[in-house]
Amino acid sequence: MDFPVLLNALTALFVIIDPIGTALIFNGITPGHSQRQRVLQAFKASLISALLLILFGNYGANFLAYLGISIDAFKISGGLLLFYTAFQMITSELKFSMQGAVNDVSVFPMSIPLLAGPGSLTVAIILFSNASTAGSQLAIFSAVLIICTLTFICMSSSIYIKKIMRKTGDEILRRFLGVVLAALAIQFIVDGLASMLHV
Repeated sequence: MDFPVLLNALTALFVIIDPIGTALIFNGITPGHSQRQRVLQAFKASLISALLLILFGNYGANFLAYLGISIDAFKISGGLLLFYTAFQMITSELKFSMQGAVNDVSVFPMSIPLLAGPGSLTVAIILFSNASTAGSQLAIFSAVLIICTLTFICMSSSIYIKKIMRKTGDEILRRFLGVVLAALAIQFIVDGLASMLHV
């Protein structure tokens, strides 16, 4: 296994998925749900998201090629999208509640678009497209499973995380992760431009 690739993939996925922030949102949109219902929905959301990230990461590049879109162009557009996401993380307010009754939140909004949304799918396809060896592919596959498992644990423990973090702590974490994500986004753009210009 390629550990530098694993570390890079873990960092990118952790920043864009934000398991702790996701857990706080999950806690806010499941009022009145029993702990058993929370665990089941958290498991379903994490499993669906892992499958989407792995499938899109592996076959998304071929799909783009069929549409006539190069991976370098996707890196640049993905980097711009990630930068926008980072900007939102830094400047926007976190929503802790959701109006209306929600039964099963595992598919929407937890899996799509929160966990396996445009940002994380962009990261997945870029990471897998850069994986040139079996060791690096295994590292990225492992990173997806690790982050989704961590997100499941955080969502299952969301009641306790909310008590520990509170709103102020989560906002500090989100803004810090937003800065890191912005740096990753710029790196994706630079890599895409360098490949297109053969620098």
